[in-house]
Amino acid sequence: MIRIKTEQELERMRVACRLTAIARKAAADAVHPGVTTGEIDRIVRKTIEQAGGKPSFLGYAGFPGSACVSINDEVIHGIPSDTRVVNEGDIVKVDVGAYIGGFHGDCACTVPCGAVSDEAKRLIEVTRQSFYEGIKFAREGYRVSDISAAVQAYVEKNGFSVVRAYVGHGVGENLHESPEVPNFGRPGHGLRLQRGMTIAVEPMVNVGVYDIKVLPDGWTVKTKDGKLSAHYENTIAITDGEPEIMTNIDGEVL
Repeated sequence: MIRIKTEQELERMRVACRLTAIARKAAADAVHPGVTTGEIDRIVRKTIEQAGGKPSFLGYAGFPGSACVSINDEVIHGIPSDTRVVNEGDIVKVDVGAYIGGFHGDCACTVPCGAVSDEAKRLIEVTRQSFYEGIKFAREGYRVSDISAAVQAYVEKNGFSVVRAYVGHGVGENLHESPEVPNFGRPGHGLRLQRGMTIAVEPMVNVGVYDIKVLPDGWTVKTKDGKLSAHYENTIAITDGEPEIMTNIDGEVL
């Protein structure tokens, strides 16, 4: 069932989303050679808990961390570890959720560690921009598939591929709600967007093939061909005009 939020509920979601964005920035700022993914995770947890919130991911379906921290060919759901060190030239995906006031926020970004390859820079840029290409269609009366098709078209025009096994989703009182928001598909199909819907649009983009594999830990998702992957996500609200990016810090979006 699609949950349409009232203005009062949207205000509470803005609080949760702003805290989520603050935690994402704290994690991104912590990326440097020698930091462990466990340290990044603790920064996220401390940032959220000091503000009176709870990390949405901690314990979710048994996930052991407060953030997903994935490196290079890891697509999503990397488990934080004090033995996993970030090195110069890595690209680091940080996915964060925060719960406060009865609502969740959800956002992610990909951060270069020091000097990275030109290919990695371009992958990060295309992934981020594909989000913005998609939300051009995140308007009342359009369909979810219009967002999906726009993301896919931009990514493939730039020579990359979009992951198909994982998709965006609704966000609200639950971390994952209806509808699913794929990053691929044909425009003009499926659910129409309505004012008051809140969704996470999150392109996951690979340099090579879109196929993935899940590691034996049951969480970490890697590209099947071992090539780089990037991830970018914001929670947005459908309005009577331009979409509202809710995971921002005083109007600024990472």
